[in-house]
Amino acid sequence: MFRAVNKMYSTVPKRPLTSLSKLKDPSLFRHAAFINNEWTTKKETFSVTDPATDKEIGQLPDLGAAETKQSIQVASDAFKKWSHTTGKQRHDLLMKWYHSMLEHQEDLATILTAENGKTLAEARTEVMYGASFFEWFAEEAVRTYGSVIPSHMPNQRFLTIKQPVGVVGIITPWNFPIAMITRKVGAALAAGCTVVIKPGAETPYSALALCELAQRVGIPAGVVNVVPTHKHVSEVGKELCTNPIVKKISFTGSTQVGKLLMTQASSTVKKVSLELGGNASFIIFEDADLNAAVDAILACKFRGTGQTCVSANRIYVQKGVYAKFAEMMTERVREFKVGHGFDKDTTHGPLINEKGVEKVSRHVQDAVSKGAKVLVGGEHLGGSFYSPTVLADMKPTMAIHTEETFGPVAALFEFESEEQVVSLANDTPFGLASYFFSRDVGRCWRVAENLETGMVGVNTGIISSCYTPFGGVKESGIGREGSQFGIDDYMHIKYINMGF
Repeated sequence: MFRAVNKMYSTVPKRPLTSLSKLKDPSLFRHAAFINNEWTTKKETFSVTDPATDKEIGQLPDLGAAETKQSIQVASDAFKKWSHTTGKQRHDLLMKWYHSMLEHQEDLATILTAENGKTLAEARTEVMYGASFFEWFAEEAVRTYGSVIPSHMPNQRFLTIKQPVGVVGIITPWNFPIAMITRKVGAALAAGCTVVIKPGAETPYSALALCELAQRVGIPAGVVNVVPTHKHVSEVGKELCTNPIVKKISFTGSTQVGKLLMTQASSTVKKVSLELGGNASFIIFEDADLNAAVDAILACKFRGTGQTCVSANRIYVQKGVYAKFAEMMTERVREFKVGHGFDKDTTHGPLINEKGVEKVSRHVQDAVSKGAKVLVGGEHLGGSFYSPTVLADMKPTMAIHTEETFGPVAALFEFESEEQVVSLANDTPFGLASYFFSRDVGRCWRVAENLETGMVGVNTGIISSCYTPFGGVKESGIGREGSQFGIDDYMHIKYINMGF
């Protein structure tokens, strides 16, 4: 149906001079672990690199099970006091942390871009997005209401109160190194819990910068602890999941790892919150506003160079508008500029590492070998850079249909009927997010209710905010983050029967 076009890029984008040396507050760039409000070092270290250049930006102590166990004990000791603070006291400290993040937005964004690779503009947005969770959960801290239950006994009164679960083990990925932490830590601290955080080995500096700010605004010692590791990821994760002192695990990452952590956590019957893999569908019906749909898909699919768990992985376009939509997408994607995140002209940065590039390349090659056409892109530019790509004539037998690409590839599948496309969209073990565009009100309700995902975007491609519940169904996870529901995952409901 379509013919291939000339490649977009032919060379690896050059990197401008580093901006880390230009931090307004260099003390935010910490080269140590953070345990009990103290900066901790160790002889064994690991390197953190800039994914755009593969050059080292720093080294951090490579902590293991022993240090994790120590951190858990520290958090447990701190919990004894922190859990008895009032919601108002926790509100005030979280608001101070929130304002401190806003004050240091540029430096936090600079550190994030240096270790993650996303553009500085996207990094600034993530800092604001991440900070919003501290503001939101600060306000939730004073609203953890209990309830009074009408009693059938004249001499008894029934009521419930909410109490923090205890020490929480938090394991976060590299793709949103600030927001994934604040979304979990904000809820945990607001509830009265203390935390031990294992950030992604690729992006630990953002977590440590947040700790520096936490220390400055007066978050008490032991309430927030960060255990960076690279070589000892498995043993650190196992210690968090099996240590009986830890009462809850909150994890964002792959379904495979999530299942392992869930199994380990079951040994002590911990509460778990899991935000796992996705395979998001994005459906364009013939009655859709195509211009709005293209704008939405560009934001949804290519944000973070396609490295988001809610990124549109399978784009279904109805037959009557397929050719026009593919042409519109191709024209817009061709305007993208790949480069270093600090380059002001860059629209899309690198993938996080070579493994990311290998998966994207494999998916494109598999699709082409089975009849897909490359409309734009489809080229490894060297290093961790891959050109933003649009593929046409996609089929369900291709790997992209069943595997999450996690890269800048928009794969266009043609469909004919509503019933057919809903069946295709639901034909996956995952159920995190889905999207569709239509101007038929009845269809909007039908499709939104029939899609088997925890979140549905109707006529929009951006669905995440601190005000709304984030989470999936099926093998995409358990629990919800953000919104009025987010704090509940960090609390127990205690029933009290008062006789007199």
